[in-house]
Amino acid sequence: MIRVLVLCLVVAAPAAAAPVRVKDLVEFDGVRGNDLVGYGLVVGLNGTGDGLRNAPFTEEILSNLLERLGVNVTGEQLRPKNVAAVMITASLPPFARAGARIDVTVSAIGDAKSLLGGTLVMTPLNGADGQIYAVAQGSVLAGGVSAEGEAARVVQGVPTAGVIPAGARVEREVEFDFTSLSAIRLALRSPDFTTAARIEAAVNAEFGRPIASMMDGGTVAIDIVGARMRSPAHVMGRIENITVEPERRARVVVDQRSGTIVMGSDVRISRVAVSQGGLTLRVEEAPQTVQPNPFSMGQTIVVPRSTATIEQPPGTGLAEVSGDTSLSEVVGGLNALGVAPRDLIDILKTINAAGALHAEFIVQ
Repeated sequence: MIRVLVLCLVVAAPAAAAPVRVKDLVEFDGVRGNDLVGYGLVVGLNGTGDGLRNAPFTEEILSNLLERLGVNVTGEQLRPKNVAAVMITASLPPFARAGARIDVTVSAIGDAKSLLGGTLVMTPLNGADGQIYAVAQGSVLAGGVSAEGEAARVVQGVPTAGVIPAGARVEREVEFDFTSLSAIRLALRSPDFTTAARIEAAVNAEFGRPIASMMDGGTVAIDIVGARMRSPAHVMGRIENITVEPERRARVVVDQRSGTIVMGSDVRISRVAVSQGGLTLRVEEAPQTVQPNPFSMGQTIVVPRSTATIEQPPGTGLAEVSGDTSLSEVVGGLNALGVAPRDLIDILKTINAAGALHAEFIVQ
């Protein structure tokens, strides 16, 4: 039995964090998108659509569509194979105006095999309030391909989902009067008191007056009136390009499925001793066939023969990691121990359980 484990170790540079624009650190209160959803029909498929017996909702929406177009299909048995029912999702960006175009994602909800080459029929997209904000239509760009024969089938990617670039037109605008705001809040994507304080200081220094006030570790309030500019949009345009050096918590993130480990440069380990070793169990099967004597009444039988061994590689003993060790020293020490990739994650877990790892340990 051969086991293969791939380890990807990503180490953040130990240098100080580079300045980042405020627009890349925060979300502006009130400046947000809105999710849209719709239920429609994709036509023109090459025999890869829904089986209408297994997806009766496809037949229902097809009948309703034809009725609206003036085609009477009452009592008819529809059995096309080039039609598929789909869900359409999109995000209405902030300040989107009527007539603007947005991208949409199309996903099959029936037993269609592929949406390749299909065309989405005009479908309204609703918001959370039930109102129609956009209408989608266009050719679907599927994200994969599939092919099958009598006894085999191959699928690459996801052919039952696709996108329509600029496939929806905005029909209704979200009512929001941004110009009437007298104050606005900046919400940090990663709340941190130090970063919030630095944003407050940087904004006040930029305007030369105290218009920014830190409310908590995740919010900074901006006094639009105190900025003395023409409009809130001008204030936001000036604030979002101010650069700030963000702070971050020390973290170790482990993905057990892929063996990926990401450690920040601020990770520290207290004085601790580490010992690494393991056992290898090997079971080998070598069955033998026993034949009866010539012209005898015996039978041919297979005699199982198994060999089981346990191997223990020579250990490196206890290796001491001195106190206040930096990230580069930790990685170098683990490599010096000859730690195999499959053992590195377990060692980090054990160091964290011992209370010697001074960082937030996240296992995915």
